[in-house]
Amino acid sequence: MEDQSPKPIRCKAAVCRVAGEPLIVEEIIVDPPKAYEIRIKIVCTSLCHSDITFWRAKVATAFPRILGHEAYGVVESVGEHVEGFAAGDTVVPTFLGQCDHCPGCASEHNNLCTTVPFVFGPGMRRDGTTRFRDAHGNPLHDLVAVSSFSEYTVVDVTQVVKIDPAVPPKLACLLSCGGSTGVGAAWRVAKVQPGSSVVIFGLGSVGLAVAQGAKMCGASKIIGVDMNPDKEEVGKSFGVTHFVNPSQLGNSSVTEEIAKLTGGGADYSFECIGVSSVMTDAFTSTKPGKGKTIILGLEKDNEPISLPSLDLLSGKCVMGSYFGGLKPKTDVPTLAQKCMNKELELDGLVTHEVGLQEINTAFDLLLQGKSLRCIIWMDKDK
Repeated sequence: MEDQSPKPIRCKAAVCRVAGEPLIVEEIIVDPPKAYEIRIKIVCTSLCHSDITFWRAKVATAFPRILGHEAYGVVESVGEHVEGFAAGDTVVPTFLGQCDHCPGCASEHNNLCTTVPFVFGPGMRRDGTTRFRDAHGNPLHDLVAVSSFSEYTVVDVTQVVKIDPAVPPKLACLLSCGGSTGVGAAWRVAKVQPGSSVVIFGLGSVGLAVAQGAKMCGASKIIGVDMNPDKEEVGKSFGVTHFVNPSQLGNSSVTEEIAKLTGGGADYSFECIGVSSVMTDAFTSTKPGKGKTIILGLEKDNEPISLPSLDLLSGKCVMGSYFGGLKPKTDVPTLAQKCMNKELELDGLVTHEVGLQEINTAFDLLLQGKSLRCIIWMDKDK
């Protein structure tokens, strides 16, 4: 009988061969999924600031590499022992896994799977090997075991979330990382209370998603902090009620300005930039005795954070957040439904759309501060 098992696929991918240099769209080979793995035909992907961090080789240096981790696609084939997924299912990959059985997945207060734990370094999380080769058969490294800048990719079953096919691809793509991370930080990590005050440092796509999450939770005052004056109007469309531009404060500090706006400090503060000094500002801008600071930005230069110890003793706290504290398989479909019901308005995060051949344009737009999310369509050039 004819062998019906999945075969290697030749397709196009944008490969980063040298840190910081333009990606090269070339033919690659994507191996079949192994046990507990799913091969996905990527419909669209988008560029996240975390991709820029890896592209610049600030974290987990490994080249040549296929970047990308925020995407939407269709299941092409599944490996052995995969349950609940079949060819044709519409899905999003996530950099965090959810097995539903380990202590982390079973806990209400933890979203870090220990069965297939998150690692920055390349390699599939069960065996550390790659599923990508270039046209000459040489291995290509992956990014956080997703690598969505490819027409096909292979992802562990714990990192794949089934999505209602009625959800528009662009919206589903945003929920694969940035949109979920921002909304989740307000909803699941901070647990923003109705009538509370929120300050958001950095009104990029994640910060604007935080604003939407805070609005959804009933925050009465949402302050956006950004050096770009254009973000004032953008922020308002996502729920920001007040805007602070640090470059326009004269002799006043950001912390002092926020204290004036909130009567002594914000209840919740979110750092969405990835700069240690801004993390300190976010912390000192919260209310003494009860302020919560949530760090979402990956520090660009691996610098430590400096915090006043007296503020910590007063009862303020700092919290980290992977994927907005969400459990991917449980919470992403819920957020998708909230978007479909218009409880969340994330569509405006998409400011540009290009094809795979134009992927370096997406990098240029983000680096120049001209885009929030640029959707990269795999079939746009065909």
